[in-house]
Amino acid sequence: MRGYISIGSNIDKELHITASLRALEQQFGVLTVSSIYESDAVGFSGDAFHNLIVGFDSDLDVKAVAKQLRQIELDNGRTRDSQKFSARTLDLDLILYGDLIISDGRLQIPRDEIEKYAFVLEPLAEIAPAATHPVSGVSYGELWEKFDKTNLKQHKI
Repeated sequence: MRGYISIGSNIDKELHITASLRALEQQFGVLTVSSIYESDAVGFSGDAFHNLIVGFDSDLDVKAVAKQLRQIELDNGRTRDSQKFSARTLDLDLILYGDLIISDGRLQIPRDEIEKYAFVLEPLAEIAPAATHPVSGVSYGELWEKFDKTNLKQHKI
């Protein structure tokens, strides 16, 4: 199944993003990796984030994938008690997994951040422009084209 992971960091960004890519490659093999985008922190004051999206293929159960992502976060200094809008070493979110639609506690697929935040949608549209959102059926390329870019504080690195 094709999945997509949103990666973000604003503490020792280069170190943690590089480490996460290595760990993801060990888990899932060849990755499709977007450009890295720098964006202002959302919801709190803090250092700018580096964000990207990676695509991967796996036959694992969605919960097993999510568990592996949590472990990679912990291996990179993420604490279990970190709050949603706060600085972080590494944030790995499974945003899509095939055409699955899941709302099960912390596991939300597709993630609403796809349509809400440029730092998720732009890199996703870069590597999967023709893929379609499992709920709306609209392609990510089209969603990005229509995205309100007024006051966009993000750029490709």
